[in-house]
Amino acid sequence: MKYICLGYLEPGKFEGMTEGERHATFDECFAYNDHLRASGHLVAEVALEPPESALTLYWKNGKVTTTDGPYAETKEQLGGIQILEARDLNHAVQLVSQLPGFKYGLGPVEIRPVADLNEIMKESEQRRRKETSRQC
Repeated sequence: MKYICLGYLEPGKFEGMTEGERHATFDECFAYNDHLRASGHLVAEVALEPPESALTLYWKNGKVTTTDGPYAETKEQLGGIQILEARDLNHAVQLVSQLPGFKYGLGPVEIRPVADLNEIMKESEQRRRKETSRQC
């Protein structure tokens, strides 16, 4: 089963580290990711630019509007996303618990199962096909 792991960063934690501590954290994180990738558990990973670089879109009064910055008004901000392959939620918790950034207390990690939309997509496709054939 696939799990999305949302890694949050507490403001100032990373910036408060010495250069040596940051390098050690990166090295440990990347080494653990290499291990997860080699064992078939790391499906994908992406780091995000700081929240100030975000643009949030809204649909208001029939048109798109935007605001600068992240959607969430929280202390911690989303720093990156990993997709893990795990047997179950407990296994995903075990894998995430070993993430160096998590162990260093850089911020919490939210784990969510990936929704399987295959059946819903098939049903939608059938409805759309029926509708198209009625229109012809």
